[in-house]
Amino acid sequence: MLMPESARDGLDSFDLAILDILQRDNTIAHRIIGERVNLSAAAVHRRVRRMQENGVITGNFAVVDPARVGQPITIVVEVEVESERLDLLDAARRSFAADPAVQQCYYVTGDADFVLIVTVASMSGYDALTRRLFFGNHNVRRFRTLVVMDRIKTGLAVQLPNPSREPI
Repeated sequence: MLMPESARDGLDSFDLAILDILQRDNTIAHRIIGERVNLSAAAVHRRVRRMQENGVITGNFAVVDPARVGQPITIVVEVEVESERLDLLDAARRSFAADPAVQQCYYVTGDADFVLIVTVASMSGYDALTRRLFFGNHNVRRFRTLVVMDRIKTGLAVQLPNPSREPI
């Protein structure tokens, strides 16, 4: 699968190899990455910094198991809005993004306008979230709650093209 031009501008096989390593573990020293991809540590550092500055790498953080920090309930919420006026959509985006219980927020096509992934400590915590984000927002027409029974796979890694088989 080819990357779109806008996404692959400036990325070569070294960059893709570095990204592949960093997506699995971003604590690996640049020296070790360099050994794996046949570059110096300084070259790896320059490439990582450039990818951060260009927005290819958007963050470096620890992935935390919500259950182990008192947030064992994961809920998927589909939200339908009354009006798709830009100012109202932007207000909803800001509201959803600002809430610490919202782990992911997507503006989507289909029956729902937004899909949220939230984690909470309890159903009463979810009730408080619904009052805060949905019942308190006059532009929310309805929302649908899907309680996650088991987290099968979670992640943020992006599938990268194989530089040995595909042009970049």
